[in-house]
Amino acid sequence: MSEQPIEPPTVSVREARERFADVVDRAERDEPTVITRRGREVAAVVPIELLREYRQWEERELLRLVAERRGEPTFSLEDVMAETLARPE
Repeated sequence: MSEQPIEPPTVSVREARERFADVVDRAERDEPTVITRRGREVAAVVPIELLREYRQWEERELLRLVAERRGEPTFSLEDVMAETLARPE
C-alpha cells in the first residue's frame, strides 16, 4: 500500500495576513503553508532551505539541458525568419 503525501495546511490570503507570524513560524519548523485566493492556490511559504535546494536543482537541470542540446543542430534567427516568410499563407 503506497502512502499518500501529507498535504500542507492551506490558508486564504486574508488568514495568512492575520496570522503571518504563525505562517513564518511554521516555515521555520520545516512546515510549508499554501496560500489561496478565491479558493485557488497562488503561493506557498516554505522553509528557506527548501527554496535554496530548489534553486540549486533548477540551475543543475538547466545546465543539464544545455549540455544535452549542445550536440543538436542550431538555426539562426535569419534562417528561421526566411523559412517562415517563404511559406505560403
